[in-house]
Amino acid sequence: MARPKPLSGFPEFTPAGRIVEQRVLASLADTFELHGFGSIETRAVEPMEQLTRKGEIDKEVFVVRRLHADADAPDELGLHFDLTVPFARYVLENAGHLQFPFRRYQIQKAWRGERPQEGRYREFTQADIDIVGAESLAAHHDVELPLVTLEALEKLHVDFGVPQATMSVNNRQLSEGFYRGLGVEDHLAVLQRVDKLDKIGPEAVAELLVNEVGLSRAAADKCLALAGIRSADASFVDQVEALGVEHPLLSAGLELLAAVVDEASRQVPGRLVADLKIARGLDYYTGTVYETTMAGYESMGSISSGGRYDSLASDGRTTYPGVGLSIGVSRILVPLVGKGVLTASRSVPSCVLVAVDAEETRSAAIATAAKLRARGIACEVAPKADKFGKQIRYADRRGIPFVWFSTDEVKDIRSGEQTLADPDAWLPPAGDLRPMVVKSPSA
Repeated sequence: MARPKPLSGFPEFTPAGRIVEQRVLASLADTFELHGFGSIETRAVEPMEQLTRKGEIDKEVFVVRRLHADADAPDELGLHFDLTVPFARYVLENAGHLQFPFRRYQIQKAWRGERPQEGRYREFTQADIDIVGAESLAAHHDVELPLVTLEALEKLHVDFGVPQATMSVNNRQLSEGFYRGLGVEDHLAVLQRVDKLDKIGPEAVAELLVNEVGLSRAAADKCLALAGIRSADASFVDQVEALGVEHPLLSAGLELLAAVVDEASRQVPGRLVADLKIARGLDYYTGTVYETTMAGYESMGSISSGGRYDSLASDGRTTYPGVGLSIGVSRILVPLVGKGVLTASRSVPSCVLVAVDAEETRSAAIATAAKLRARGIACEVAPKADKFGKQIRYADRRGIPFVWFSTDEVKDIRSGEQTLADPDAWLPPAGDLRPMVVKSPSA
């Protein structure tokens, strides 16, 4: 058959790229668990009515239908497009078994039928953390979540060379209060247009606010002035107040956002900034909202985003407010791995190839490999009892650094050094034990 063509928007890694991804996922999980977040996994599908009840995402959902279903069967199920909506359902179904505030992390694939481009895919991996309360959730969690996320991203920067991240933060109450102070009734319509600011520019956004939302040009200019405020400290409060708009929600939002920025400036100076154009398009956010860019890849958009949601999950008796952040693992890694910025020191886990003298002695080679594996050394037995030169070349092609011979000698095929070794005691250098993430010197 002809070689198949790749499907656009469904990235797949080579073995070396997959090693990078696995190391990154393990690092994220480690950081989340250090902060007391427990892991969950939810099903891939949700009812369509659940997926489409919030925000303008109905055209992005992949519908799931049985191949031999009746032609007029309803489109009842869809693949989840993020991990927040299924998490809300999970909380409602399992509330009786959870301790609140409930701290969860979830690393899983999601699917979205949007136009593929760099940083945006139809199948992708996300890593989410959320803290959810029953009836109430303390405001200090609004700063805890970005601090945990920034710590996780900084660890990726230090350990693997992932470019450094900067988080921008705003507050929906601040924005809504400002718009209501201008006399705007449909604040979500304004938010959705302001959310396009980086894509289409201020003049185009102003035209949308005037022509589609019905604002006066003066009010639209005030909205753009608010969106232009950015500060790494609480000085943004004075800048907002100088615009001369008043509303109780605006005052409350300013206070909440100032608390987040003040604490972050003490804990991670310069890594979190107030940026009042941040809107977040989904309408379930009700308070603090976050977006994060990666140095050198700002044009790709946010690599980590989320916010406070006070009414996403409710069973009619109890409301479960929460705050969450999502890291776009695929958005970060696919460009970095694809461009060779990050790779693995070798493409296989094997550290040692155990050579085979002859097929009659293969069992001895298998026994040696078992001894090495028992001490955590990944190895494989040569597939053929070829001449040793061919077995060494095989190891080299595989990227395996050491070859073990039946004489209990081990050869570092990179340096050519060969020494006697005991399979019950020998250890490779720490850097060779497992494949490592390597950053390109030119990146």
